Amino acid sequence: MTSDKRSAASFRDPSGFIFERDQTLYRQINRSYQAHYDRLISSGLYTCLVQKQLLVAHQELAADFAAEAGAYRVLQPDRIPFISYPYEWCFSQLKDAALLTLAIQKTALAHDMCLMDARSYNIQFLRGRPLLIDTLSFEIYAEGSPWTGYQQFCQHFLAPLALMAYQDVRLSQLLRVYIDGIPLDLACQLLPARARLNFGLLTHLYLHASAQKQYADKEIPERVSRAKISRTALLGLLESLEATVRGLTWKAGGSEWAHYYESTNYSETAFGAKTQLVRQFLQLIQPARVLDLGANSGVFSRVAAGLGIQTLSVDIDPAAVEFNYLETQRKQKELILPLLLDLTNPSPGLGWGNRILSSEDLKQREYRVSASD
Repeated sequence: MTSDKRSAASFRDPSGFIFERDQTLYRQINRSYQAHYDRLISSGLYTCLVQKQLLVAHQELAADFAAEAGAYRVLQPDRIPFISYPYEWCFSQLKDAALLTLAIQKTALAHDMCLMDARSYNIQFLRGRPLLIDTLSFEIYAEGSPWTGYQQFCQHFLAPLALMAYQDVRLSQLLRVYIDGIPLDLACQLLPARARLNFGLLTHLYLHASAQKQYADKEIPERVSRAKISRTALLGLLESLEATVRGLTWKAGGSEWAHYYESTNYSETAFGAKTQLVRQFLQLIQPARVLDLGANSGVFSRVAAGLGIQTLSVDIDPAAVEFNYLETQRKQKELILPLLLDLTNPSPGLGWGNRILSSEDLKQREYRVSASD
């Protein structure tokens, strides 16, 4: 008997939800989202984003495949091998996810649509690069409307990136506490005074936080609520955000694990022998996937990936994970996902009832491979 299991993390969106049937994930689209979904497809935006590998692809199923009444369509999206969270990413992963979000918003505008949801949790990593997985994040663009995802982008991407770049890379862990993004007033308090000299941060964090405080406990004046922003001005906002994000940098280093393999006591011969031994074990076992615990900069993860094995490469050290990710990008090792993880304090279930971001019985957090793998 077939039973549907609605995702506990899929309760916020009235446009649809994720459910699981026979260990396969589906997304139900409700009739309330019909006009926006039809525009997404008919405008060519969906095809454009999928071809550029910016949006997860899906197969479209009939409404009678739905889990609940009120369905317009049911989608079967390509399955992501492993779900990761923003506080498990290194600096460059979060930065790449931010730039992806802005690129998608600009592409959407070119197709008369808008990315209404700019949360970092809508981004996952597939084949070594970030990817938007929320197909229902788009809405029809109304001329003169502001970007509804602006505050989310600043809280989920710009604030943590600024804190990591200007103060301490470990402040990314605030995203574990603030599921809806780091509050802008808190970010401004934690940033050093010199961050105000960055015009992008002054505009999108400090002045943004000041405006939030000004109207926090009072009705927004009609002249403000009715204010229009032209398409040109909106594109200017996106360009400003992009320039600000690109200008944020963090130089990895200063930890005992960042350059572990450069200072190890292995001789060149011994290290080569160990590498060959690992390769032989993997060839003997032939696993479908590998979890490399304490991967440092990912030397042995790349051995596994070189054999065509999906590899989760985790370490507690932010600098080591940063080096791992950058090296993975440079060598185009698409089968490796570097993540920041403390094995003594792994990522928990968060939110109401510890279920909003939980994996339930790890079904969302385990590797799933198709028969062809």
